[in-house]
Amino acid sequence: MAGLVNNLLILFLVFQNICLGFRSPLSVFKRYKDTARPFSSECLGSDQPVISLGLSDFALDIRMPGVMPKQSDTYLCMSVPLPVDDEAYVVDFKPHASMDTVHHMLLFGCNEPSSTENYWDCDEGTCKDKSNILYAWARNAPPTRLPKGVGFRVGGETGGRFFVLQVHYGDISAFRDKHKDCSGVTLHLTHQKQPLIAGMYLMMSVNTVIPPGEKVVDADIACHYKRFPMHLFAYRVHTHRLGKVVSGYRVRNGQWTLIGRQSPQLPQAFYPVERPVDVSYDDILAARCVFSGEGRTTETHIGGTADDEMCNFYIMYYMEAKHAVSYMTCTQNANPEMFRNIPQEANIPIPVKSDMLKMSHGHHEETKDTDKSSLLQQAKKEEEEILDQGDFYSLLSKLLGEREDVVRVHKHNPTEKAESDLVAEIANVVQKKDLAREITNHDERDDTILVRDRIHKFHRLESTLRPPENRHFSLQQPKHGEGSWEKEHTGDFHIEEAVEWPGLDLRLGQVSGLALDPENNLVLFHRGDHVWDENSFDSKFVYQQRGLGPIEQNTILVLNPSNAKLLHSMGKSLFYLPHGLSIDKNGNYWVTDVALHQVFKLGADDKEPLLILGVALQPGSDKNHFCQPTDVAVDPITGSIYVSDGYCNSRIIQFSPNGLYVNQWGEGTETSLGRARPGQFHIPHSLALIPDFSQLCVADRENGRIQCFRSETGEFVREIKHKSFGRELFAVSYVPGGLLFAVNGMPYPGEAEPVQGFVMNFSTGEIIDTFIPLRKSFEMPHDVVASEDKTVFVGDVHARAVWKFASTEKMEHRSVKKAGIEVQEIKVLLKHSKWKC
Repeated sequence: MAGLVNNLLILFLVFQNICLGFRSPLSVFKRYKDTARPFSSECLGSDQPVISLGLSDFALDIRMPGVMPKQSDTYLCMSVPLPVDDEAYVVDFKPHASMDTVHHMLLFGCNEPSSTENYWDCDEGTCKDKSNILYAWARNAPPTRLPKGVGFRVGGETGGRFFVLQVHYGDISAFRDKHKDCSGVTLHLTHQKQPLIAGMYLMMSVNTVIPPGEKVVDADIACHYKRFPMHLFAYRVHTHRLGKVVSGYRVRNGQWTLIGRQSPQLPQAFYPVERPVDVSYDDILAARCVFSGEGRTTETHIGGTADDEMCNFYIMYYMEAKHAVSYMTCTQNANPEMFRNIPQEANIPIPVKSDMLKMSHGHHEETKDTDKSSLLQQAKKEEEEILDQGDFYSLLSKLLGEREDVVRVHKHNPTEKAESDLVAEIANVVQKKDLAREITNHDERDDTILVRDRIHKFHRLESTLRPPENRHFSLQQPKHGEGSWEKEHTGDFHIEEAVEWPGLDLRLGQVSGLALDPENNLVLFHRGDHVWDENSFDSKFVYQQRGLGPIEQNTILVLNPSNAKLLHSMGKSLFYLPHGLSIDKNGNYWVTDVALHQVFKLGADDKEPLLILGVALQPGSDKNHFCQPTDVAVDPITGSIYVSDGYCNSRIIQFSPNGLYVNQWGEGTETSLGRARPGQFHIPHSLALIPDFSQLCVADRENGRIQCFRSETGEFVREIKHKSFGRELFAVSYVPGGLLFAVNGMPYPGEAEPVQGFVMNFSTGEIIDTFIPLRKSFEMPHDVVASEDKTVFVGDVHARAVWKFASTEKMEHRSVKKAGIEVQEIKVLLKHSKWKC
């Protein structure tokens, strides 16, 4: 019996330890409890603001702490800290508000609220740092569902650590009974990553003028879409009283596909897209608002008051988390001529019944006097009835310009039954940018500023938002001297093509090498009118086309990295088949020529080489000869020179700063033995020095891997190899601080790994991100170089092109105007070949 008791005791202790191993959400709520603000006794919220919903899920109740506004159109704010330190996802919102009391609610995410008081006047601001809207509720907004798997990240390294609730109290008469308000929202959060991210695309006219008495006035908006695919699932239209119909379309190859069409005089809400619509790169998004100026005696302009007008078409979409952008705008008409072909339905007004007009415009009968108890009971009753009716979609429209003259409306009765459980209605989250920042980048800057001056109601709301700089997928870099930011390059770091960069259109030869000079200018090495093909070498690797002479074009081009303008060029009549390029700390160019079997050091302004290694046109494998050397790297600390040699040798050679032989390592791969061993190479194709760790990394091309060695001794350190590399890895580049960039080769027949770029954590070798171009396609990306600000350039030897990529945090600063550049996508199919490289 004693043995049984002992066994049970042991099992109990083991079970207890296992349970402690699971991190319950409640175990990290101490910080919240220390700062939680007490609710008023009149509040209807839970006395337990944080509720565990399982091992990974929890609920957070955010309520106004019993407030009583003193005047109409009051905006009050309060904050609540996120009760967990690590990353979480908001997957559901449940509003608690009465439309008799609250005009709308906004929920922001940020790291530092504008005040530490229990609540404050929002005119003081919402957040001291950048902020983004997580949720919004407005009266008469029916619930809208998101596709399964959508969530919105908070906490962790990049998400906000505070929620700030902003409540707009419209009509102060609702507080004649002196009751206190506890409106708010309950959040459902989870630690499980969500695969899809939702966002909002706003199409908005900023310069429409409606002449008085004019029967029909069209406002047209159109932009080219220049991002990764997005999937549309809901839309909303918005004008003021003169709007008759608003329609939105996707235009692809001249075909117009309806996204949504609705009367702006119906209740403001998001409507589901009837048929699935996807939007891909270079599609056009187009919208038309039809107005009538009948009954007006003066011109009507765009603005936020009841006497002004608006033309807005909102699109709700979702994207894969890897590529997601949560807010985009279009305020121009990129192609006015195309609207000659808009479907006729876009010009036909939609009839609206008079009772619906009342609901939309907020007309109401005066509230009759009643005793305080009945008013309070009615308020509580209405709160319960509309608990799940509100969603944030219509408020986003209000935030962006809906008139504020509405103070009371008839109660809206939705057709759907409200579900009682917390996860019944999935509400979208829009991480909104400051519209001022987006719009004022356009050519219509002056007109936009004039428009914004008129939108005083909109500006009042917008002024509470700080510009969310670098908000999307941002990486928080440490201050100078604080060490590596390598740890933060996980999960949400993403780069994509800078589609406005004109360098892709340069007329180049085969682009073999890229580098950045000390001024961060892009330097490229190309082959002019020479090509490497099956006739270039004999079986002993001797160059067979010497009769062509050296390349007569300048083979080294220095470009402005921002606009691709040529700053400097050189290298004419020096090279036969350029290959590798690097630049040392003094700005000297180091290049290899596979036809000459040589390595050259060139001053930026010198016509003659400062140093030459190898013997011209003579392949070899001793200390004084190379055989098709591929790349060169110079240690910024020691000045040591490293050469990867090459296509017909399988070694790394180290030279002194003066070019004297020091050391070499490496051997050919014995393919019959299967997997290559450390130190074996099958075309060491590209070099990257890692001064932070005194290592030299080699792109071992045909072995599809990266090998890293001690730079001074050649001692093997480690291998980085991933299945997604495929069989070939062409180039590698390192950015001080911990990022490694690489590009692979085309897949062999029957293999699935695509040709693409990779971003890796150097310390762990983990792939953080992959990237491909939007314009043209990679054919044989031959070299890659990256700067510390995470701008990446890729040169392609077959496409004869150079792409620029940037982190999404940098790209969010682009204007819509720039994002609307027309680019023709060209697809080229090339047969895989070993010698074209």
